[in-house]
Amino acid sequence: MFNKILIANRGEIALRIIRTCKEMGILTVAVYSTADKDSLHVRFADEAVCIGPPSSTESYLSIPKIMAAVEITNADAVHPGYGFLAENADFAEVCAEYNVKFIGPSPEMIRKMGDKITAKETMIKANVPVVPGSGGLLKDANHGLKVAEEIGYPVMLKATAGGGGKGMRIVWKPEELEDNFLKAQAEAKASFSNDGIYIEKFIEEPRHIEIQIIGDQYGKVIHLSERDCSIQRRHQKLVEECPSPFMTDELRKEMGEAAKRAGEAINYEGVGTVEFLVDKYRKFYFMEMNTRIQVEHCVTEEVIDHDLIKEQIKVAAGEKIEGEDYVPLMHAIECRINAEDPFNDFRPAPGKIHSFHSPKGHGVRVDTHVYAGYAVPPFYDSMIAKLICRARTREECILKMERALDEFIIEGIKTTVPFHQRLMLNEKFKSGDFNTGFINDFDLEE
Repeated sequence: MFNKILIANRGEIALRIIRTCKEMGILTVAVYSTADKDSLHVRFADEAVCIGPPSSTESYLSIPKIMAAVEITNADAVHPGYGFLAENADFAEVCAEYNVKFIGPSPEMIRKMGDKITAKETMIKANVPVVPGSGGLLKDANHGLKVAEEIGYPVMLKATAGGGGKGMRIVWKPEELEDNFLKAQAEAKASFSNDGIYIEKFIEEPRHIEIQIIGDQYGKVIHLSERDCSIQRRHQKLVEECPSPFMTDELRKEMGEAAKRAGEAINYEGVGTVEFLVDKYRKFYFMEMNTRIQVEHCVTEEVIDHDLIKEQIKVAAGEKIEGEDYVPLMHAIECRINAEDPFNDFRPAPGKIHSFHSPKGHGVRVDTHVYAGYAVPPFYDSMIAKLICRARTREECILKMERALDEFIIEGIKTTVPFHQRLMLNEKFKSGDFNTGFINDFDLEE
């Protein structure tokens, strides 16, 4: 087992990893930018190293600075969390060169799944259903027009190196394609330094359902059930739950087996998530694989009663996976609490928190790095907390979440708490009748 782990991340996930490491008797190193000097992950780590100014490119995305922190603290492993360098194959490669264990998959696995064209080709070989599309990068807009004519409108233009909804455009008719292609290409270039664009059939009224998997160094891959992530805006998730109200036992088995084939196809090591779009007829299609721990891993932890960060560290240390595939016996829902104004198109709302009270009680969990007096910086992702509730049934879980949200007090900044309060009262949400377009028709003022 590792002696000391450096957490190459910030905020809530860094603190989450520190807690598990302490319970395992592993020393921790926090890295932080000057904007994060007062964050709880800095306070609770055994050691902390400042790695630069607020800009991510000069701190959390700087491989030389992070490796310098590894060297001066003598850490023998690095946990990348999610975001930043978590799916950066070059970073994983540098760690290996310095004989420091990257807690995650190998550089080769990251590259195979990080490029969406390569990932799609890999899935086709592994007999995992994929969305019909170009099968490769588009040469230009005319190429896109030909493919769109073959597969039928509407279509979705996607950046091959994309994520977070960047470099994505829906095209409903031929005359819209060229303009959207150029816009997607420019956005992809600016966001990922890669302007590669491909095209897929746009699945109407889809559910976004993902399967959590874990693989060890000996070839074993298991799945830990699904998470429904369909409540989202601009391709950013707001609510996740397990089990999905749309799921059947037969569909869970089919999707679980497909996710395992995806992992086995690249000899996957670590925790990962295979994401699918599921149409209204319950036909599912591979969308992408995230080769890291995810924000919403807590939902799975609550229904399987296992610490996924601990399992991730154990696999990285060479331990074998115990147990088999999981069928959820409880229900869990996670609400992402963001420093955003839901009444103003979810505009970011950084600032100082004057008062903070987190809900408590049986089956209620809050993961956060903030507190009263903390100033939310404007430089990073706006998520400041995750509220997770667990109960025996979905109905009980929604009622518990209603109560917990009523207890959640954050004063001084705008947050998404009011949005979630209204969502829990929405009849369509309560009935499970929703898809990824739900927010487009959701009236906050109701």
